[in-house]
Amino acid sequence: MVSEQKKPIRVMLADDHPIVMTGFAMSLEAAGMQVVGQAKTPSEAVALYASEKPDVVILDMRFGTELTGLDAAQSILRDDPSAKIIFLSQFDQDSLIKETYRMGAHAFVTKDCDPSDLVTAVRHAHDGKLYFLPQIASRLASMAVRGDVTPQSQLDDRGLEIFKLMAEGLTNAEIAEKLDLSTKTISNISQSIKEKLGVHRQANITLLAVKHGLIEP
Repeated sequence: MVSEQKKPIRVMLADDHPIVMTGFAMSLEAAGMQVVGQAKTPSEAVALYASEKPDVVILDMRFGTELTGLDAAQSILRDDPSAKIIFLSQFDQDSLIKETYRMGAHAFVTKDCDPSDLVTAVRHAHDGKLYFLPQIASRLASMAVRGDVTPQSQLDDRGLEIFKLMAEGLTNAEIAEKLDLSTKTISNISQSIKEKLGVHRQANITLLAVKHGLIEP
C-alpha cells in the first residue's frame, strides 16, 4: 500500500518589507513548504494567525510602528500556547535574543541568513525543536554563564514600561499623566528603577534602553 504523501509545512510570514517576504516565501516554497499568508503589521499577523492556524509563523522583530513582533508573539501565544514561532530580525542585540528565547520562540534568525538556514529553522520549529544560528547560540550560552543583567530581567512589566518612557525623555509628571498614576508614585518607581539598573543620568538611561533594544536609537 502506497503511503499517504506527507503534507507540506504551512508557514505564515509577517514583515513590513515586501521584498524580504517575497524572497523568503520563494525559498520556503522551493523547499516544498506552503506559505499560507503574509502580514505587514503586528495586528495583521495576530488576525492572520487566528484565521489560518499555520504550523509555523515567522515574525519580524520591528515593524516601524508602536507594536513589535514581540507584541504580536505575546498575543498569539496567549491564545495558542503551542504556537511555533521564529523571530526574524536584522538586529541581534543580546537582550532581544534573550527575550525571544524567554518567550518560548523556537528560533531566531537574522534577515541576512542563508535561505537554507531559514528552511532548517522552520523544520526544527515544526518538530518542536529549537534552532539558533551558531553565532546566536554561542551568545545565548555566554549570557547564561555571565548572568542576565538586562532591564528586562531586573524590572517587572510596569517597571519596564516606565523605564522606556524615562528613556524617551518624559518627566515624572508626564509619565504619571500618561499612565494615570500620581507623580509621587512615578517618582518612587523611577528612583527604584535607577537604583536597580545603576543608572541615574538621563543620557545613560537612554543609552541603556537603546542598547537592549527597548527604544529606537
